[in-house]
Amino acid sequence: MTHSIHPQTRRGRGPARRIGRSLALVLPVVLVLSGTLAVARVDWSGNPQSPVLTAADTSAAGASSRAASRAPQDVLRDQLLMELQKKDPGAALTQLQQAVNDRPSLAKHCVSIARSLGKAAVRVYGPTKAQSYARPVCDTSFASGVVAANG
Repeated sequence: MTHSIHPQTRRGRGPARRIGRSLALVLPVVLVLSGTLAVARVDWSGNPQSPVLTAADTSAAGASSRAASRAPQDVLRDQLLMELQKKDPGAALTQLQQAVNDRPSLAKHCVSIARSLGKAAVRVYGPTKAQSYARPVCDTSFASGVVAANG
């Protein structure tokens, strides 16, 4: 019978090793799932509305605080898109020109707002009628929005 100087150990069977192996298998799955869920909850459309509304969000105070926290050009764009649907693109373009005249800081956003109005006009009125409202507000960006939505 031979005796060894070193006692034999049970490799891989200790409780710490079992816990370590379990964590090594479970932890990546948990991290991937939590990351996927976090990405799924983000509103990638750029529209800041949350699918889960609280009581404060549904009140008028909540609506006004959301509008106050948004950039002025975004608030203006939303107002003009509503004006386009209520009246016509001509009224929205007139208001856009007036807003840029009143607040020159909005001039750098005029092109993108006018282009958005052009795209929305095509959805509401169709390409031919939408094009009839085109005029030289913000370097004819409304007309380029009509063309982009049509093409």
